[in-house]
Amino acid sequence: MEIRKAILTRFGLVYAIIVLFCVYIVVRVLFIQHTPRWEREAKKLDIKEFAISGRRGDICAADGSPLATSVPHYELRIDLGAPGLAKDFYSKVDSLSVCLSRFFRDKSAGAYKAELKKAFSQQKHYFLLNPRKVSYADLQVIKKFPILRRGRNKGGLMPEQSDERVYPSGNLASRTLGKLTKDAPEGSTGNAGAFGLEQSFEKELRGEDGLAVKQNMSGRWFIISKDAPEDGKNIITTLDVKMQDQVTYALKLQMEKSRAQYGTAILMEVKTGDIKAIANFGVNSKGELIGGYQNYAIGNAGCSEPGSTFKLASLMAAFEDGKIDTATTVETGNGIWKYKDREIKDSDYKKGGHGKITAKHAFELSSNIGLAKLILQSYTGHEKDFISRVRKLGMFEKLDLGIQGEAKPYINQPGDKTWSGISLAQISYGYELKVTPLQTLTFYNAVANGGCMMKPRLVKGVTENGNVREKIGTQKLKWSICSAKTLRMARAMLEGVITNGTAKGLESKTYKIAGKSGTAQVANNKDGYTKGGQKIYQSSFVGYFPADDPRYSCIVVINDPKGGDYYGSSVAGPVFKQIADYVYAYGLGLNEDVKLPITKIENDIPGVTAGRKKDIAKVLNELDILNGFAFTKSEWVEAKPDEDGLQLSNREIKKGMVPNVHGMGATDAVYLLENNGLRVSVRGRGKVKSQSVRAGTKIQRGQSIVLVLS
Repeated sequence: MEIRKAILTRFGLVYAIIVLFCVYIVVRVLFIQHTPRWEREAKKLDIKEFAISGRRGDICAADGSPLATSVPHYELRIDLGAPGLAKDFYSKVDSLSVCLSRFFRDKSAGAYKAELKKAFSQQKHYFLLNPRKVSYADLQVIKKFPILRRGRNKGGLMPEQSDERVYPSGNLASRTLGKLTKDAPEGSTGNAGAFGLEQSFEKELRGEDGLAVKQNMSGRWFIISKDAPEDGKNIITTLDVKMQDQVTYALKLQMEKSRAQYGTAILMEVKTGDIKAIANFGVNSKGELIGGYQNYAIGNAGCSEPGSTFKLASLMAAFEDGKIDTATTVETGNGIWKYKDREIKDSDYKKGGHGKITAKHAFELSSNIGLAKLILQSYTGHEKDFISRVRKLGMFEKLDLGIQGEAKPYINQPGDKTWSGISLAQISYGYELKVTPLQTLTFYNAVANGGCMMKPRLVKGVTENGNVREKIGTQKLKWSICSAKTLRMARAMLEGVITNGTAKGLESKTYKIAGKSGTAQVANNKDGYTKGGQKIYQSSFVGYFPADDPRYSCIVVINDPKGGDYYGSSVAGPVFKQIADYVYAYGLGLNEDVKLPITKIENDIPGVTAGRKKDIAKVLNELDILNGFAFTKSEWVEAKPDEDGLQLSNREIKKGMVPNVHGMGATDAVYLLENNGLRVSVRGRGKVKSQSVRAGTKIQRGQSIVLVLS
């Protein structure tokens, strides 16, 4: 009996210990589950929230055509733990590997097979098929590959979309448009504007980020959209693509010819202040000419002493204060004048000087001596009055164009440490002050605009889904910069520069030009006023046209031209003339006899040769020049001018054959080719001039084709 009792006691003790241990485990589990710290950690493991960006808005030209746009591309990932994949993975992996190898052409089918089998054995749920992102058209092809064609759950394909920023017009106005950087705002995804309009209008272009949830379910991550992102709005600029193209081309041509350090050109509409074109070129550390290297038009890199183009402001100040008029005479002697410790020379002093001339002729001949003597006799002892009057003309105000980095203008004045006995003379012909090309152009544009100074406008609106959300109107900075009398004298002098002065070579037989050349010896940062022992010159020309009814103003600045010729009238002037000739014919359409230096102007039939029927129809309906449209049945057509207007005919697109995209715009051509499984690269701008794969050739999946545009 005692033995039985002892056994029961021991058994009860063991049982109690086991029960207590089980209770302890249950209590610990419950404690861990309901501890806030571990609850937070569990949520981190099972659910992850992250921001998702919407489609970035477009930056458009004045006519709505995109200058910067976002194109969707896809990163290809596969869930090798997808349900149903294990059933026939090994029987299909060979054919999938062959398809991937043929499509991407980066490694053999065997290499793809080895990688896929290894990832499958490790049950990788987020395996990257290839680091190259593909287009939408490519994705449709890939979705038909073995295994992948079975859908998300059975095939495991997980394409992740991202937008790539593209610039359809290439480097046109690239510094103005800007670029993107990977440094997105805190808490956001995607890229952000680094400079230019991309940066200044970041908020509008980016839109609002959405929120997505990534949840871990049995080792597989699923992305669940929580709050959809809001796509960015479109920015409508004042830029004209055709004018921008011509301004860029004309400037680049002279930059290459003169081997200059940098150059910029700006074209502005007189009445509105709208910037129709803005181009920048600079030489990098490797000696390469780069478009958009710096923003010389409005930034610190191009803010410099303007030289003779400032003479207009000097004389207008004296006119306005009643000190002189255009008939006032001044003795310029033999072209060399010793003033205090400075020798002032006229550019053509070697020819013996001009002797006694009027103020108007001194301006037309760009006489430094004439300007210095006229301003000295008017303002000596009253230097502050001169500086004050010049400031009232409006050249020394920041313009707030809407792009970050605008340089602050500067002019030396009495009381400054740098003011000296020769400062007034120096300022009279454009030294001891700094302005940007845009600030100079804005002043000259005011002269062209009857004295009304318009604020330069680069963006005229923000749109969303085709509706205007914000309209940015024109703005007057000054209703009048001077009296009507001063204005008449100023405009007469500017016209005289072309007919009787330094820029006779720019005179046109078909329309009048008014303007001023400028040649300044300038300091370039660490190089000072010389570079390698050589003087550094800056050539410029600024003016407007037609002079009798000003419609456009323009400035061209070219820094450090090589080859011995550095005068504004012969270096910057020809660029101005090329631009003016084109704009006069294209922009104004006033004279068909203008001989264009760059591009032949077509007749008034639209520049359409081929494209999508519905798009062409919309344009032609507006212009009321349709002919033969009702007889075309194809989605794609080609257009040829005839006596009555425009004749449209079918352009047949055969399935499996390379389409004929000759004459199409880049957008239509790329769309058509990519939807037929071709990988497209584009060179140049305009319409398709040639295609590397002949039309009618049988298409091979993943085949590349190069389009050359003209």
